Amino acid sequence: MSFSFSQKKHSSGARLMTEGNIAKQLILFALPLLVGNLFQQLYNTVDSIVVGNYVSKTALAAVGSTDCIINTIIGFFSGLSTGAGVVISHNFGSRDDKALHCTVHTTIALTLVLAVFFTIAGLFLSPFFLRLMDTPEDVLPESSRYLTIYFAGVSGLMLYNMGAGILRAVGDSTRPLYILIVCAITNIILDLVFVIVFHMGVSGVAYATIISQWISAILVLSILTKETNAYKLVWKDLRIDKATTLSILRIGFPAGLQMAVTSFSNVFVQSYINHFGSSCMAGWTTYGKLDKFCLLPIQSVGLSVTTFVGQNLGAGNMKEARDTDNKMIAFSVFCCTCVAAVMFVMAPLFPKLYNTNAEARTLAKYLIMITAFFMPQNAFLHATYFTLRSGGKTIITFLFDSVFIWVVSVTIAFTLSRFTGLPVLGIYAMVQAADMLKCVIGFILVKKGVWLQNIVS
Repeated sequence: MSFSFSQKKHSSGARLMTEGNIAKQLILFALPLLVGNLFQQLYNTVDSIVVGNYVSKTALAAVGSTDCIINTIIGFFSGLSTGAGVVISHNFGSRDDKALHCTVHTTIALTLVLAVFFTIAGLFLSPFFLRLMDTPEDVLPESSRYLTIYFAGVSGLMLYNMGAGILRAVGDSTRPLYILIVCAITNIILDLVFVIVFHMGVSGVAYATIISQWISAILVLSILTKETNAYKLVWKDLRIDKATTLSILRIGFPAGLQMAVTSFSNVFVQSYINHFGSSCMAGWTTYGKLDKFCLLPIQSVGLSVTTFVGQNLGAGNMKEARDTDNKMIAFSVFCCTCVAAVMFVMAPLFPKLYNTNAEARTLAKYLIMITAFFMPQNAFLHATYFTLRSGGKTIITFLFDSVFIWVVSVTIAFTLSRFTGLPVLGIYAMVQAADMLKCVIGFILVKKGVWLQNIVS
């Protein structure tokens, strides 16, 4: 199986990022990521708009309160896929066809096995999480119904995420974009049909989501199967290679633990929100939908860091890796400063899209403003995360992120919500301000270059 590295971009869509103009490569790679994530958040937002306007405020709170549960369980798998992406980008950068082929097939085989595990885990753990969050009785039945349907079909999401991660690791962010566009359009249409036409309520939104995710999974697996390069998916070659699995787990397990622990902390945050009642829950959900849109530049540049820096590290280009990383961190902060300005303008307008009460809309407006104020800080923080991950330093990111959240952030939120009369807005602002310490730690680690290593050599 041959794979030519003589061109920067191959006919299949793969892009070798160890040479050429960095700024141009960044735009060509990050822009499809940004647009793709935009479409993904678009159909998630349509879910809540349809539920909020055509079902009820309680249904909106039910769907919104499930996010942290889904992110806790799926977050662990996402961390494992991060490990696979880092190894694949290093293999691709080092031009090792055999190792690349082995890693891709081990990755897909692991995904099939883990899909069964996470389906069962999601179905059994969801009721526990809902009770742990003190989910109000009027919201509990619909939240439970949504999660049951979602986790029954979650394998589609896992297969798509891993397949798209493989393509992005070799520099192809365009075809995952096309798939997400198809998925978003399908999800929106099914939302409207199931909820408005068939009056299926929360269940309709859940079915629309899992059907769309399975369509995206089938599409990405078809693309990999039709490839002609070293990352072509050959189904008879699927096997779990021990050495490759250990490499993936060495990077992916701490990253998965970090994502799961971070998301699990949001279960407690959601319980604090639930403590203030359904109006506060609806306001938090409304704010959360716009917040996810505004995080897209952070996520897109972060994924770009993993691929760009990972390929350069794999090729042994340490100086280029550092130079590229510095430029991408600066680019992320600049983009998010611009987004923050837009958020301030949109803050009074966005909550009006939802059929909630005045209290919920006011809360959402001020939460958006606070988030906008801290967005440049968060852009820098996330860029340092992805830098460390690109060099395989996921244990470090777990320690200074997840441990910090539980020791500092959760403690602040719990203490202030339970033992003071401070409103939700004040508590949220103080938790955000505390993240400045993480920025300092991230700056020191990136500056020292602890991430400058080739993990596949």
